[in-house]
Amino acid sequence: MRESEIVGKTQRAVSDQLASIPGLRRLGFEGCRTVASLRNEGLDGVPEEPGVYLIIRTNAVPPRFRKVGTGGHFKRKNPNVPLSRLEEEWVEGALVLYIGQAGSKSKGTLRNRIDLLIKFGDRKPVGHHGGRLVWQLADADELKICWKTVLNEDPRNVESRLIQDFKTLHGDRRPFANLRD
Repeated sequence: MRESEIVGKTQRAVSDQLASIPGLRRLGFEGCRTVASLRNEGLDGVPEEPGVYLIIRTNAVPPRFRKVGTGGHFKRKNPNVPLSRLEEEWVEGALVLYIGQAGSKSKGTLRNRIDLLIKFGDRKPVGHHGGRLVWQLADADELKICWKTVLNEDPRNVESRLIQDFKTLHGDRRPFANLRD
């Protein structure tokens, strides 16, 4: 088997793991708590270390979008996009909706980044504009957040690889709420 075939099979195997919660666990992700539970019960168990995190949707029914979501207006930026854009960005059959990172070139942690994400989704004007499309989903409180600590590498590099793996799995499309690679 040629090296390019081995690399291709390995990349497909990793990207396939982005298609199920057991696959995510094999990749080292933990948590998988709903937005509602993180909001209501707190962030206990979310590491105070750098890493990557995912927003996932396990509901197989087609999404319902809100014209006006619950995202905060940070620096007076309206986080909402037209319904047609949401429909355009939606990746049918995808488990992962957003891939984010914490701690790249900063002292940020998974806990404080996920805290900002939850606050942003509660209409607070905080700095978490990335992933904002998820807050226009009618079932946003049911979305789950999974995380993985990254200690020996820049989390931004891990985030970038995960986005590329997602694109391999989904015909070169980014996750729904990742508006750039």
